[in-house]
Amino acid sequence: MNRFELIDTIKVNNTLGECVLWNDHQQSVWWTDILEAKLYSYNYTKRALAVLPLSERLASFGLTEYDDTLICAFASGFALYNLMSQTVEWLARPESEISGQRFNDGRVDRQGRFWAGTMVEAQSPDSEEKNGSLYRLSGSDCQKMLGGIKISNSICWSPDSSKFYFADSTTHIINAFEFDSRSGNPTNPTPFVRTTPPYEPDGSTVDVEGFLWNAQWGGGKVARYSPEGRPADELTLPVSQPTCVAFGGGDMNLLFVTTAKVGLTAEQLKQQPQAGNLFIYRTPYTGLPESRFKI
Repeated sequence: MNRFELIDTIKVNNTLGECVLWNDHQQSVWWTDILEAKLYSYNYTKRALAVLPLSERLASFGLTEYDDTLICAFASGFALYNLMSQTVEWLARPESEISGQRFNDGRVDRQGRFWAGTMVEAQSPDSEEKNGSLYRLSGSDCQKMLGGIKISNSICWSPDSSKFYFADSTTHIINAFEFDSRSGNPTNPTPFVRTTPPYEPDGSTVDVEGFLWNAQWGGGKVARYSPEGRPADELTLPVSQPTCVAFGGGDMNLLFVTTAKVGLTAEQLKQQPQAGNLFIYRTPYTGLPESRFKI
C-alpha cells in the first residue's frame, strides 16, 4: 500500500512557488510565488483559492499572533504585512546597500522569533563569491547570525528546539546546529544530510517525531530523515523542482508541497505539465503547528 496518497492538486502554475505553511486558525494553507510577487491562500475546508498581488517579491513569511498580519521577508527586507489593508510596515532592511541579493527561506522559531536568510541572485552560478547572510528578527531587533552564504534554505528546528537546521543549498549539505532556545544562538554546526549533486536541499519542516522533511530541488522528491540524519522515507513527485513542504489539515497528517517551473526548458515543461502546482498528500505521519511571531 502506498504510504502517500495524492488527494488534491491546486493548479496554480507558479513560476517559483515557495514557503508553504498551514494556518491552523483558518484551516488554510498559504504560500508565495516569489518571482511573480503573489501571495496565495487555499481554504482547505471550503476549497477556495485566493491570490493577492504584492508590490514587491515575497521570499518567505510567517504567521503572527494576529491572523490579519504576516511577518514577511520581502526581497529587500523584513516587514509586517496587513492582509486586510494590504499595507507594509517595514522593520529592517539589513542588506539595503548590497546589490544582486534578495531574501529567501524563512521561518518562525518556537520562541516567536523570525529567521530568514538571503541569497546571491545576480552572480553567475559558478561564482565562488558568497555574500548572503542569515538574520534573526526579535520584535523589531534584527541581528546577523551567519554569513558567507550563497542560497539560504532549510530553516527549521527540532521539536524540543535543541537543534537548528540550515542549508546553503549550493553546498548540498543540511547542517544541524546546537541551539540555545533562550538566547536564540546556533552553535557547533555539523553535517546532518548530504544530498546527491545536482539535487539541492530546499525548504524543510520537522514532524512530531523529530524527523526532518526536505524538498529536493532538481531531485523530484521529498525525503524524510531520522533525527540522526538517516534516510527514513521518500515521496516521489511528478515534477523535478519541489521547493518547500508543510504539514496541515485537521489531523495534521496532510503534506503540502510547493513546486516551480522556473528554468525548465520547453521539452521539460512538456514532460512535467504539473510543474508549478501545489500538491496535497495524505500521509501516515503527523506534523507540528506553525509557530507564531511575537510582534
